Amino acid sequence: MGKLRFYIAFYTAKIAIIALRILRRNATYMPGKIAIKICPEFLKYIDKPQKIIAVTGTNGKTTVCNIINDILIDSGYNILNNRLGSNLNSGLATALLSKAKLNNKIKQDIAVFEVDERSSKLIYKYIEPNYLVCTNLFRDSIKRNAHTDYIVNIINSSLPKNTTLILNADDLISCSLGKENPKVYFGIDKLDTDVEETSNIIKDIKTCPICDTKLKYKYARYHHIGKAYCPNCDFASPESDYLVTKIDKENKEITIKHKEMEHKYPMIADSIFNIYNTLAAIAVLREIGVPEEKIQASLGTIKIVETRMSEEIINNKKVITHLTKGQNPVAASRVFDYVQSEPGNKAIILIIDDCDDAKNSSENLTWLYDADFELLNKDGIKQIIIGGVRANDYYLRLLFAGVPEEKLIKVENELETTKFIDKENVDTIFILHDIYKYDVALKLKDNLREE
Repeated sequence: MGKLRFYIAFYTAKIAIIALRILRRNATYMPGKIAIKICPEFLKYIDKPQKIIAVTGTNGKTTVCNIINDILIDSGYNILNNRLGSNLNSGLATALLSKAKLNNKIKQDIAVFEVDERSSKLIYKYIEPNYLVCTNLFRDSIKRNAHTDYIVNIINSSLPKNTTLILNADDLISCSLGKENPKVYFGIDKLDTDVEETSNIIKDIKTCPICDTKLKYKYARYHHIGKAYCPNCDFASPESDYLVTKIDKENKEITIKHKEMEHKYPMIADSIFNIYNTLAAIAVLREIGVPEEKIQASLGTIKIVETRMSEEIINNKKVITHLTKGQNPVAASRVFDYVQSEPGNKAIILIIDDCDDAKNSSENLTWLYDADFELLNKDGIKQIIIGGVRANDYYLRLLFAGVPEEKLIKVENELETTKFIDKENVDTIFILHDIYKYDVALKLKDNLREE
């Protein structure tokens, strides 16, 4: 009966894909949703490539997936992915459906799947990854992900025991996943900018999970990221199998040590969080056997996708758009830190309302007081123009962060924010946008060209 339901679901969903294409609509999750509705065990029965890489984590999973996909394609692999679709079980089902022949056979060598953390329990019991990359685990949207312990429990309860985990050695939360699984660790060696203790508002792990003693750090980077140890027992950050030993921003290179050998790789972005993303991708690619020289050559041609970050010179002014996830305090804080560290005088356009929440006036604003808006209280930041229906809330938060009132401008109509930039006295204009506001960010770039 299970197989009969599967084939009914399979062919119905195939028809749905054709129908959506005729209507010129993206078949991203709906065909998979239909298939799972008809056959709840659809992912169990559909054919899959022999090798599967999954990528999960709070921040960076889309970027890591994109890097892995681009390098595998460049290296001649025939791959399957959910790049254009959802990272839920319905999105993976659609991705598999789109490549499956009518006899339910898939010819691709490798599947690369981005997996939402909370969807783990719906996916891993049917799809067993050979490798699972976890970029990091932080506090995320209060409405969705609550607390890191909650997410860790979901992932751990779903993990297949034979899956090799590629984990961030500098993140004491995600590196603790899968006690019984084989593991490979990646990390970044001590940097000149590291400190003994971070000043970030959020620190999701402060005490030893074994004996509850306050953790100490050999060096701390941001939030709970760094090299930590317990002074009372043997709990400590693991050693990295893939370790960045040097970051050369001038030549745009990173040096990675693996098995006592050091190799240089092109740096696709100089922000620390994107160096972690690149390192995670390199680690899994080397583990599956992609030659080092292939990775080096491909990285030299890769750019962060423009929906995440773009840079353009308009009339001698640098204009940078950067995804800044609303409801995600750590992701927002990392972007704020990147902005304040850039040289020169800067203006910021802040449009990080969640459009779905704003429409229904139900956005949870407590995350604003977990995000480090204090990082924007810097002399080099000359203006912050806040746009959107929640402009007053961001305005108040920035005042609490100590930003002088004369630097702040609030505008409800986001498309009018560019009019208020003092273009003569800034070198760089940052447009910090939510994931749902990318179209607005593009319109603001158009406005700047006209102005």
